[in-house]
Amino acid sequence: MDGTVIEGVKAWQAELAAIRQDIHAHPEMGMEEVRTSALVAKQLRDYGVEVAEGIGRFGVVGTIRGTRPGQRVIGLRADMDALQIPEATGKPYASTNPGIMHACGHDGHTTMLLGAARWLSEHRDFAGTVHLIFQPAEEGRGGAKAMLADGLFDRFPCDAVYGLHNKPTLPAGQFATRKGPALAAADRFAVTFRGTGGHGGSTPHLATDVTIVQAHFVLALQTIIGRNVAAVDAAVLSVGSIQGGSPVSSNVMPAEITVTGTSRSYTPAVRDLLERRIGELAQGLAAMHGCTAEVAYRRGVPALVNHAEQTDLAIAAATALVGNAAVDAQFPPVTGAEDFALMLEARPGAFMFLGGGSGPDGTSANLHTPHFDFNDAIIPMGVAYWVSVVDQELGQQRR
Repeated sequence: MDGTVIEGVKAWQAELAAIRQDIHAHPEMGMEEVRTSALVAKQLRDYGVEVAEGIGRFGVVGTIRGTRPGQRVIGLRADMDALQIPEATGKPYASTNPGIMHACGHDGHTTMLLGAARWLSEHRDFAGTVHLIFQPAEEGRGGAKAMLADGLFDRFPCDAVYGLHNKPTLPAGQFATRKGPALAAADRFAVTFRGTGGHGGSTPHLATDVTIVQAHFVLALQTIIGRNVAAVDAAVLSVGSIQGGSPVSSNVMPAEITVTGTSRSYTPAVRDLLERRIGELAQGLAAMHGCTAEVAYRRGVPALVNHAEQTDLAIAAATALVGNAAVDAQFPPVTGAEDFALMLEARPGAFMFLGGGSGPDGTSANLHTPHFDFNDAIIPMGVAYWVSVVDQELGQQRR
């Protein structure tokens, strides 16, 4: 593919950037995307795209049918929700919803897929059907699960499904992906240690001390990574909070302390191992010190595993745009998580990263930070990637 799509979309650059900035100024949390989903549906209809709304509550699906004969159907997915982070970008289009901002670029993802919808609606010279999937609630509120439970792939059958995410640490216009596990399973644990509590000054010897238990537990967690997980595998265990006692009663030994954290893994076997060993360590250490432990391990999204055939196709789509040198086909696995993993469990597909580049000062705020802002300059490249995927799947390459 030549630069025809990129150059064509550049003519819409200002319009698409305005859409992106409008979404950015009006962020909505997952399963609250009333305005965003309505905006998406309106834009799709304006582009002449067939629209279905309310899939998984706020999900929107646009359908474009090619003019050439062909039965193959693919899905292209973007996410729409924001994060509970106060914005500090100082941009004129900064969030108008206090405490909420688009700190992960979902405003840009939505806009790039809208741009692809416009291009594909105006250029239907492909064989088959494209479903444009605008998903709510990617950030931990179950959007993919909700759309799947609402019959996403029954109502809109797909032979393959593709995702795209901006990556601010990569140079603008570069692409990166890998076959197999690409993002981690993300789980949460909460362990509550209970003892008698007591007077830390006069009678500590009469108490069962949960502070000692939690201290040993936090340190022992890393022995799971160092001594239970094989060196050739990868996993992460991190403590996010320790809550117990009162800062105004420093002489009181608490009777209860809760430790919470996250675990990340790439294979079912390692995921099972982490859950089992967290429980064993908590119960064993509590028993050693005369205390008890209540363990809750909550599984989140599974590891995102790219399918080999579709990853090759996604790489070919990116390479057609920017050449081999700007496509990393062996990108290291990321320990972040993505609920697009659930769609890849239901259908074959692949997830691609698109570099967001750096700002004028040569730096770029990372995702999920108050200073992050999606780079509007990469919108044409993102649109062109989607069109290139359609060309690889439903165009000349498939005929």
